[in-house]
Amino acid sequence: MTEKQNVNEIIKALTKISQAITSKLYLDDILKLVVTVTAEALGSKICSLMLIDEKGELPIKASQSISDQYLKKPPLKIGEGLAGMVVKEKKPMFAYDISKDKCYKYKEIAKKEGLKSVLCVPLLVKDRVIGAIDVYTSVFHKFKKSEIDILTMVANQSAVVIENTELIVKTKVISEELETRKLVERAKGILMKQNSIDESTAFRIIQKQSMDRRKSMKEIAEAIILVDDLSARGGSADLCGGKK
Repeated sequence: MTEKQNVNEIIKALTKISQAITSKLYLDDILKLVVTVTAEALGSKICSLMLIDEKGELPIKASQSISDQYLKKPPLKIGEGLAGMVVKEKKPMFAYDISKDKCYKYKEIAKKEGLKSVLCVPLLVKDRVIGAIDVYTSVFHKFKKSEIDILTMVANQSAVVIENTELIVKTKVISEELETRKLVERAKGILMKQNSIDESTAFRIIQKQSMDRRKSMKEIAEAIILVDDLSARGGSADLCGGKK
């Protein structure tokens, strides 16, 4: 691949990752996109992406590798292994010879996969590290500054996409939780008025209906509100033992 072709591949990779910001893809699909286009752009045998989980570990979240043994590698802790050190130090690191590198942990797996060299860079969002991305080669390779800069650009762009996607998901979850609370509060009020009961009893009725009918509390609350609306319009329906 010529230098011009390589630049074009990098631009295409960054463009695809950037477009994911406004896409409707789920996070898993976005992570898969990142490792796939990165591996293609850098001519890497394996590219993998790790995100810090709630345990403070770095499990592999995406890779274009089809090897079960590689994908099932135990997660690294922050400061452990090459990727763990990259996350801890917040700077790129590479190993020319994985088999001899003191930081690299799973040397036997790398040997079985035919991996010789690796470059790993942190995923940073405003100086906050959220994970790491690495690329492997099947021949010994000393990574140039330009290659480190390219993977860093990919990592920075990817981190923004990941952060944006997780924020959207969290915002949606919070919004749904608030909506559920509002509906449950309204349904409790209806039951309290209809049955002359206190708030805790009304809540237990909704909770029991949810379990008995295998429906969410939001669905039960919506049903109670609907029945009340119908009754107010002259209908005669009852869901939870209220007066008709």
